[in-house]
Amino acid sequence: MIKRFERIEGRYIELIYGQERLAYSRSDNADFYDLVEWAERGGYPGSEITFYDFSNGKVYTPFPKRRDTVYSNPVYSDGWYYFLQGDYGVKKITLYRFRPADAKNAAATEETAKKPGQSAEYDIETVACFDIEDVSLYNLRITGSPVYVFNQDGAVFNCIYPDRFSITLMPHQSVTFVEKDKVYIEEWVEEGWDDEKDCATDNYRFYNKVIVKDFEGNTLSEEVGYLMPAPDGYYWMA
Repeated sequence: MIKRFERIEGRYIELIYGQERLAYSRSDNADFYDLVEWAERGGYPGSEITFYDFSNGKVYTPFPKRRDTVYSNPVYSDGWYYFLQGDYGVKKITLYRFRPADAKNAAATEETAKKPGQSAEYDIETVACFDIEDVSLYNLRITGSPVYVFNQDGAVFNCIYPDRFSITLMPHQSVTFVEKDKVYIEEWVEEGWDDEKDCATDNYRFYNKVIVKDFEGNTLSEEVGYLMPAPDGYYWMA
């Protein structure tokens, strides 16, 4: 049996980890750094982020397509769906949180529907706003529960919300997520490669390590493993 959402546009949608109610789509794959390159060519046409509700077939698009505006992938945390909006026209990065209106708060959202950006079908709130000049746009994203906004620009990890701090990373390392007062880093390791012949030896081994640091960059733990996000919101170590 096939069910249909109220609006059919042929877009690829993805379930948001940690819950089973909403999926999402972005109208294209542009990221925040692309806004800089697009500006040099006259500006970016704009994109949309859309949410799909499996509980009732509703489709929510919190903001209409707007020139020089791009969105991040969303994350779920404590009953809300968080996403970033980058608007190169006003030079702002804004963190929003969004959720469908349930029966218990439908009356309240009828009132907020009178405000710009609001709807009787959902709640949307501004959580934080940053000047683009104060944020590196390369690999800018959100993760964790509670939510953290960060980017990794080369060998430097920069957290910009809710705390501001930086950690220098070693080669082959990248930050997977931040949770409470810990930064989870993955490092890929390659052993047994013959550089002279440019091929694997009989002892070749490729694997990942998980390194946990505090916000000052001190290593709290290090072990072989790979972190896989599961649909229930947990990360599994493999």
